[in-house]
Amino acid sequence: MLWRAIAEDQPGPVWAGLFAEYWPDYHNWWLAEGDHARPTYGESRRALAAHMPEILPLYEDLCDLAGGGDHAARFLSFYCPPAYLSGCSQAIWPGKAPVLVRNYDYNPDAFDSLILKTNWQGRQVLGTSDGLFGLVDGMNDAGLAVSLTFGGRRVVGDGFGVPLILRYVLQTCETVDQAGAALARLPTHMSYNVTVIDAKRRYRTAMMAPDRPAIISRAAVATNHQDSVEWVQHARLTATVERERYLLQRLSLHRDPEETFIGAFLKPPLYSTAFAAGFGTLYTAIYRPRKLEMEIRWPGTAWQLGLNDFQPGARSVDYPGLSEPPAVARR
Repeated sequence: MLWRAIAEDQPGPVWAGLFAEYWPDYHNWWLAEGDHARPTYGESRRALAAHMPEILPLYEDLCDLAGGGDHAARFLSFYCPPAYLSGCSQAIWPGKAPVLVRNYDYNPDAFDSLILKTNWQGRQVLGTSDGLFGLVDGMNDAGLAVSLTFGGRRVVGDGFGVPLILRYVLQTCETVDQAGAALARLPTHMSYNVTVIDAKRRYRTAMMAPDRPAIISRAAVATNHQDSVEWVQHARLTATVERERYLLQRLSLHRDPEETFIGAFLKPPLYSTAFAAGFGTLYTAIYRPRKLEMEIRWPGTAWQLGLNDFQPGARSVDYPGLSEPPAVARR
């Protein structure tokens, strides 16, 4: 898989070129159930205006760069997108420094493999792209870092795809309290666990759902269920309970040094090669918000990136257990 790290301060030709490259595959995914299954442009824009008015001008700029088409604008709203599932594990290192570590377990055929650094609306953000507007993890220049895991529930409702929720948090929030308040009120179309941490090592995990109020907790670990396992088949497939227990033991019993704790994410039971089932580990991300640094790791290699010393580039990554290169489709 080819990974790229790209910077563009304001929405412009670089982002437009990326959208033109990715859009055919995203369009096919978005249309899988027909465009009638997705909200209209008017419904999508009204939802953004009601819940995320601060980023509405940014959304409109991106729609213009995407060509101004109806389907592209509806897709970029992330409002009531098609359902999608992921694996993932994330935890706060128990040491004194604020460190968020996460594994992203997902289908390699449905992944941007793109790190974006932006300065949209005057807020620097660095993170792993999803849909070119959303993020699956990231950090801003206020020292706020955030990542997500799927919440392990079948329910689908009216709300936003969680990658845009992460983008909104990083564009508009500077503290954990602000992030928690945003996560408590924003509607999500599926269940997700979102962990946020700041430079003072304050952290929260929001268990979000489309059919019940979000629970804002001080949980330092999140895998792929919420208070209890509700989707037994998915839980067994992804070993969510086993991964959670393993991480909780490392937090409470082992008290690992930082490097040992990070290294555990690149080994079973946290690291997965179940690509045939759609839940192989695509990367391990480490966020150090006090240093404004992000690191991406794979077995045997690492990529250091920072808000203050970002260097664009590309990496070709081989995945254990992936017998064929990913197809073109991102979804």
